[in-house]
Amino acid sequence: MSLALKDRSEAVELEIRRLQPTIGAEISGIDLSRPISDATRDAIRAAVLEHKVVFFRDQALTDDLQAAFAARFGPLYTHPSAKRHDNISPLHRIAAVDFAARDLTPDPTSVESGYHTDTSWRLVPAWGAILRAVTLPEVGGDTIWVDAHLAYENLPAALKARLDGLHVTHDFRKSLTAAGHDYPIVAHPIVRTHRETGEKILWVNFTQRPHVIGLDIADSKALLSEILYHYKKPENQVRFSWKPGSVAFWDNRAAVHYAVRNYGDFPRLMQRVLIADEPLYADL
Repeated sequence: MSLALKDRSEAVELEIRRLQPTIGAEISGIDLSRPISDATRDAIRAAVLEHKVVFFRDQALTDDLQAAFAARFGPLYTHPSAKRHDNISPLHRIAAVDFAARDLTPDPTSVESGYHTDTSWRLVPAWGAILRAVTLPEVGGDTIWVDAHLAYENLPAALKARLDGLHVTHDFRKSLTAAGHDYPIVAHPIVRTHRETGEKILWVNFTQRPHVIGLDIADSKALLSEILYHYKKPENQVRFSWKPGSVAFWDNRAAVHYAVRNYGDFPRLMQRVLIADEPLYADL
């Protein structure tokens, strides 16, 4: 799809190429290191809403330019564990070495996996995330995104009915405590309604000790395992292979993602910026 954008400050033509039927698109014809017009911003945001995640290739972004681009879409959210030059910063490094140092002891009472959304441990999670490749292995290290609406739509009717009204915990306390912060355990509806698209979203963070409220351990694990099965179905996914200069921008409310760690001890490094969502208390 070709989309011509014109306003008083610039004229830009974006090429948007769909990667999967409902999730993922690659956008070309734009240099993200340069200021973008309001029309261009709105077109990119519309593409993110439609495709859940969009990708840009061959971008020459510095940390500051990445943050400036992200700030065009809303206030930046500073993650408690994000530091830059010993100062808190909205730029958050996603480093293989940091992941290797984590305590990955599984919770035997829960179902854990790498499928997750960012900052779902908060009452109002970030709406958007922009991830930039910094240091990549020669091969490997892809990222998978799941269309969480399609995952919900493909559920059997009986399972949809069972999930209605259920909440699941998102527990990030261990990592927050290690960073010197505290936050209570939050529970979100397993099925959320996207406030802009109206789509129903199957929304569980499998990296944060999920437990279904009101169910015993065995029933909670069984239900979460069914949800995870649908996240893992290739029909609901798009898989992106990173290259130098690659950038991903996704709707954190509409998709869950999974980082494929198949590159051994290579010091893979990504840089992420989160975009804060507006706290509409009717959604809580």
